[in-house]
Amino acid sequence: MAKELKEVINKEENYSQWYNNLVIKAGLAENSAVRGCMVIKPYGYAIWEKMQAALDKMFKDTGHVNAYFPLFIPKSFFSKEASHVDGFAKECAVVTHYRLKNDPDGNGVIVDDDARLEEELIVRPTSETIIWNTYKNWIQSYRDLPILCNQWANVVRWEMRTRLFLRTAEFLWQEGHTAHATKEEALEETRKMIGVYADFAENWMGVPVIIGRKSDSERFAGAEDTLTIEALMQDGKALQSGTSHFLGQNFAKAFDVQFANKEGKLDYVWATSWGVSTRLMGALIMAHSDNNGLVLPPKLAPIQVVLIPIYKGEKELAEVTAKLKDIAENLKKLGISVKIDDRDNVRSGFKFAEYELKGVPIRIVMGPRDLHNGTVEIARRDTLTKESVSQEGLPERILNLLDEIQANIFEKALKFREEMTTKVDTYEEFKEVLENKGGFILAHWDGTPETEERIKNETKATIRCIPLDAPEEDGKCIISGKPSKRRVLFAKSY
Repeated sequence: MAKELKEVINKEENYSQWYNNLVIKAGLAENSAVRGCMVIKPYGYAIWEKMQAALDKMFKDTGHVNAYFPLFIPKSFFSKEASHVDGFAKECAVVTHYRLKNDPDGNGVIVDDDARLEEELIVRPTSETIIWNTYKNWIQSYRDLPILCNQWANVVRWEMRTRLFLRTAEFLWQEGHTAHATKEEALEETRKMIGVYADFAENWMGVPVIIGRKSDSERFAGAEDTLTIEALMQDGKALQSGTSHFLGQNFAKAFDVQFANKEGKLDYVWATSWGVSTRLMGALIMAHSDNNGLVLPPKLAPIQVVLIPIYKGEKELAEVTAKLKDIAENLKKLGISVKIDDRDNVRSGFKFAEYELKGVPIRIVMGPRDLHNGTVEIARRDTLTKESVSQEGLPERILNLLDEIQANIFEKALKFREEMTTKVDTYEEFKEVLENKGGFILAHWDGTPETEERIKNETKATIRCIPLDAPEEDGKCIISGKPSKRRVLFAKSY
């Protein structure tokens, strides 16, 4: 049974199948009866809750407050911002009726044609339009600004090809929507929030990211500028892991949101929006996990330490478990989340495999000999190593070890990204690296959408971003040979 638990599929043989099997076998999520939608199971949702709690605090620490806006958006709202509707039209689910009735021919229930809505409603794919229609009622003067709102919600984007967490028809996310009196304030907000996302990705998820600007063809529909954080997965593909958009005055003009400035003159409000989603769960899995299962950074692990007794008979079980309970209480006092697994209907080998599969960072094992000697065995999930240590000073040792594991997981992912980032100067070299190595490719681009489109069509690689920290460097575009001042980041992506 333990072997069955650990048979996740070798990621080197079939990465996609490995990922899907791991999500299911580790009890994170499963497909639902609704095509393209998923059920997030308790263990998976516990990880999302930890992500949500950390991000929510970061948002509030930067002055934001939570609100909630409707799931349904009048179709007419979308037509007010042309590029926005162009960007989302193919993904929208539309409500046309509000009632069903029994089929007189006995074929179950049918739509009641007498209950057609006067105006059709879009099921929220994103909330800019409904929120800016609302902000019009909230904003009259500069004294009402800034508005710094965030919403935790679900959205629907009717995806044809879906994969658990990475791309589903319905998913969970947060979306910030802010309103400002000046362009400078809105630009500062856009930069600040992509920085918050990068901080969370690196210091909580243990995933190194590159902050950059999207090309014009890749930016958010309706935005003037989009900043992104791009992460590299273990199969050499990129994953967009968070975006922050400078919306300019586009939505304010579309919904006529004006305010009286300090000089008493009317001006349109400046806007931003920014968001991350349950796609971060996919990033967490693909950036760190191995053929034994999940590898979770301690800060996001629902169970940071599992304690397992080894025993023969009820007497030994009672004695060992009593000591483990003492250890557990001392760990909890340090804010460490702990579970004692004293189930007597499965073998210890099964338990070891189960918690490796679930990515629990530390396993503490104690048997009668350990109890007598005042020791325990500690196993690390990130390195799959174990050692026998004294019970004395154990809580502080575990606390330090959790920090060490968190840092090690990040450093391992960072080293991988560095090894998988390649500079190229010719298109032939670009295609060779993409085919044989993958990963991030830094290359010169002439800035034209035609060149960008050609590379995408011929190689399936896209410009992930123009890194904000990219140094100026004279070069020539790998396609056109035209002059270029800096390299941009290419990769195949999810």
